[in-house]
Amino acid sequence: MKISVSCPSYKRPLVETLDYLPFCKVWVDEGEFDSYVKANKKGSDIISCAKGIQGNVCRIRNHIIKTEFERGIEAVCIIDDDMKGVYYWENKISHMVKGSEFLSFIEKYSDLANQFDVKLWGLNINQDKQVYREYTPFSMSSFIGAPFMVFMKGNDLMFDERLSLKEDYDMTLQQLNKYRKVLRINKYFYNVKQSEQVGGCSAYRNFDEEKRQLELLQKKWGSQIVKIDKANRSHNLKKGKSKIDYNPIIRVPIGGV
Repeated sequence: MKISVSCPSYKRPLVETLDYLPFCKVWVDEGEFDSYVKANKKGSDIISCAKGIQGNVCRIRNHIIKTEFERGIEAVCIIDDDMKGVYYWENKISHMVKGSEFLSFIEKYSDLANQFDVKLWGLNINQDKQVYREYTPFSMSSFIGAPFMVFMKGNDLMFDERLSLKEDYDMTLQQLNKYRKVLRINKYFYNVKQSEQVGGCSAYRNFDEEKRQLELLQKKWGSQIVKIDKANRSHNLKKGKSKIDYNPIIRVPIGGV
């Protein structure tokens, strides 16, 4: 199987993912190419993108998907540029999928994705061993997070470039709407920083933009599918105050797990 592993990176010259996966392709803006080459180990596969492609995470991911499929790739894996590893729990101990085993790991579950006839697969978004679903190894309608997505040959859905902060929720819904299923491997999870560092989406992420993007996502799919999470799980809010989690709750009207 022809597999590619890529990460888009923006204003973060030192790519942590390369410590885990030295063979990962790093897609950067042409104006930042030299700084990325200088910051990372010699021989790193840094790819310069034409001006205007970077700066919007959906646009660069669409560019990667189209470019890789056009050159005959069968499984396009797109991960974050700060991935420390892919892990799983066994006997109450966390184990990492070694970098040397990563391509075999992708091939194994891409083959399973083909057997399930899905065009997108991913991993558990929660690292907590207490929520590991021992009796549900696979989910067919659960959210697939952007830090680890694998697009299979035949996928013709692209990221909505209006939703640069909610793109993974939208892509999951696009896949479920058209193909009626995705594949999430619940045993494995990824370790990334997401919103904890500068650069990347952090360059334009703020409270108002998160709110605007959530409202746009809800408008696109409807309030019965995209629900705003207002539950107070912290138990420290003052009476009468409310909290909004701008990571929405998705309720998809499709049977199964």
